[in-house]
Amino acid sequence: MTDVLTPIHPVQVAPKVGFVSLGCPKALTDSELILTQLSAEGYQTSKTFKGADLVIVNTCGFIDDAVKESLDTIGEALAENGRVIVTGCLGAKTTDGGENMVRQMHPKVLAVTGPHATQEVMDAVHLNLPKPHDPFLDLVPQSFGVAGIKLTPRHYAYLKISEGCNHRCTFCIIPSMRGDLVSRPIGDVLMEAKALFEGGVKELLVISQDTSAYGVDVKYRTGFWDGKPVKTRMLELVQSLGDIAEPYGAWVRLHYVYPYPSVDDIVPLMATGRVLPYLDVPLQHSHPDVLRRMKRPASGEKNLDRLQQWREACPELVVRSTFIAGFPGETEAEFEHLLDFIREAQIDRAGCFAYSAVNGATANDLPGMLPIELREERRVRFMAVAEEVSAARLQRRVGSVMQVLVDSAPAMGRKGGVGRSYADAPEIDGVVRLLPPEKISKTLKVGEFTKARIVSAQGHDLVALPI
Repeated sequence: MTDVLTPIHPVQVAPKVGFVSLGCPKALTDSELILTQLSAEGYQTSKTFKGADLVIVNTCGFIDDAVKESLDTIGEALAENGRVIVTGCLGAKTTDGGENMVRQMHPKVLAVTGPHATQEVMDAVHLNLPKPHDPFLDLVPQSFGVAGIKLTPRHYAYLKISEGCNHRCTFCIIPSMRGDLVSRPIGDVLMEAKALFEGGVKELLVISQDTSAYGVDVKYRTGFWDGKPVKTRMLELVQSLGDIAEPYGAWVRLHYVYPYPSVDDIVPLMATGRVLPYLDVPLQHSHPDVLRRMKRPASGEKNLDRLQQWREACPELVVRSTFIAGFPGETEAEFEHLLDFIREAQIDRAGCFAYSAVNGATANDLPGMLPIELREERRVRFMAVAEEVSAARLQRRVGSVMQVLVDSAPAMGRKGGVGRSYADAPEIDGVVRLLPPEKISKTLKVGEFTKARIVSAQGHDLVALPI
């Protein structure tokens, strides 16, 4: 008779957590923090709702379409799994009656938290799905060290430098959900950046609600990095990021940069190549009266002069921006002013939203709410002009040689691939469509740079031949 050996300690199957991340890159970085902590504590992730022990949905609550998508996703997760934890911006929203919106619409969810609430989410997970404690296994696989797990492709990553916003723009409810500006310590930010570059990241995308205001809340206090004092301020941050990126040949891209005069000090760094000559500037409108009704920060009426000065200092500068058409009270003359601004400012990449009457936004109480049909019609007219400007600026690239970061390269690029130039942020701008190389020895690899000659422009994209 053969004895059956029984293990002294029963084998534990790691509990599985399903995860959905909705919304903007700032929400994505919140998801990365939660996933990093889950992995560190021994939880596994599930690719399906049904295959998970519970599901976490990180929501967006900025505009009506995002609210609907978030509520629909929560409903889908409840239907397929039944055990759902909700976090993110929608989790902080209340109805007109003061009730939590998620709780009212989906009372069966296990827990609801607001944005950037990693510990609250983990507390809810622990309550509903206790972790298998093993201090020798509580490690973070496939991560970037102190930077944790990333949900982006391995060759680019978002670096969040602050939370919240001090502005009270009348169309925006983000401060009510994410709070006032809270800047991360500059030493922590730079440590994370270094870990990402060491892990193979070739493009670092700096994000926040207001990148230009970094350090305002702490009065630009001095922190420390690599044994040296560094001010908690955008200029010193960008200088340091450029220094850290240089040995790795990596890109640093700035997003959500309000057009304060302080940005003038950043543009020379772009001209020297320390950071990409690319600015994501949320202008929203051009007419002074509309900007006042929006309660936009900075002197919006000076934006045209500021853009011209930036381009004089850095001719290769690419500017992307977002705008709102059909804001309450917007006259036809004010809208035409915006169209003229787009033509004169030569905005390289422009996006536009028809004004959305988001619940809780003070702009909803302004006189002159326009019909939805008119708002949408103006959005379409705006995009026609913006695309005309963008296409003309892209056409100027034809014949030039550009550095391209490869995002996709089937069969080592022998059939071509897809990449991006310094002018293209992932998922929001165009791409560079790479043709099959003429040289048999030439290959393409995802996450590496290649030189390419631009041969044509197609819509928002460029077509190029790797060289």
